[in-house]
Amino acid sequence: MQHKALWSKVLLLSLLLSTISSTSFSQLADSQTIVPDQLAPSKSPERKHTQAERKELFEKISLLSGIPWSYLAAVDQYEKTMNIVKKRKALTEMTNIYFTESIWTGLLNPSQQDTNPTSISFFHGLGRDGSGDAIADPTNDLDVLAAMAAILSKNGTKVDNLQINLWNYYQNPRSVERIRQFAAIYESLGTLEANDHAFPLPISADYSYRSTWGDSRGWGGHRTHEGTDLFANYGVPVRSTCYGIVEIKGWNPYGGWRIGIRDLNNIYHYYAHLSGFQKSIKINDIVKPGQTLGWVGSSGYGKPGTSGKFPPHLHFGLYRDNGKNEWSYDPYPSLRKWEREDRNKKK
Repeated sequence: MQHKALWSKVLLLSLLLSTISSTSFSQLADSQTIVPDQLAPSKSPERKHTQAERKELFEKISLLSGIPWSYLAAVDQYEKTMNIVKKRKALTEMTNIYFTESIWTGLLNPSQQDTNPTSISFFHGLGRDGSGDAIADPTNDLDVLAAMAAILSKNGTKVDNLQINLWNYYQNPRSVERIRQFAAIYESLGTLEANDHAFPLPISADYSYRSTWGDSRGWGGHRTHEGTDLFANYGVPVRSTCYGIVEIKGWNPYGGWRIGIRDLNNIYHYYAHLSGFQKSIKINDIVKPGQTLGWVGSSGYGKPGTSGKFPPHLHFGLYRDNGKNEWSYDPYPSLRKWEREDRNKKK
């Protein structure tokens, strides 16, 4: 009965969304009715929706479903990162959540293009009608969000319940953790506008660096260098390069005192060989570009506290997550870009 009550509310979502000015939803969701022809791909030029419009959409669904807007946004953002690494394109215009045909219509459904909510439900598909047009369309933002809201609310909408619901859907602890992290970032910032970056060292400092990713390293056994070394004096501030959440902080035999930040693009930013940390920063804290994390040092290559085995520098690495594992990629192009942007801000 609770689910019926919930989805009777979700079916009214198209009426509420008609109040969003200048969005395509005002065309798709007429205040009284939607005809199937309106759900066909628009032949008019696509326009980029603002993050404010997308946040308003998540907030309206949150109001109806009881799911925090930050979790809806986090799932959508996680799906976007998976679309990138899996080289697939979102089917909807405004959101990024992706359902395969078999998941949407039901694995045993003889019609994998089925859009009938009744038959989809019979075959245990996840497709839903969220726009009130009696069609469960995987290319319709409202229908896709209604489907995801049903998944997220299956066992309740408290944070612990959301974690269980996410696990039941993704069957992957890494996915659940990433969405939790993204939700924490959005909740802290209160906005989807979180794409700015900063160079990891103050551009006023005396530093030098070149591309050292992939170079050979010998301490602890032969291995390749998974980052770029930025040489600077002891005590130069090391700054966050992104909006993100502190995932790791502490000692590593190779990296010494190191800290790791996860950003909303599912990129892990790794800072190593520090002389110390900003004391106020803790694991799960939310950080912003340019915020001081610690200071340049020469720690590492030994037991906790080992220092001075090499000149002071910051080792900076970037790692991409594909949902199952991570791999490093060359941070040098990103560093050059962020350095230029910081210099331009000073002009």
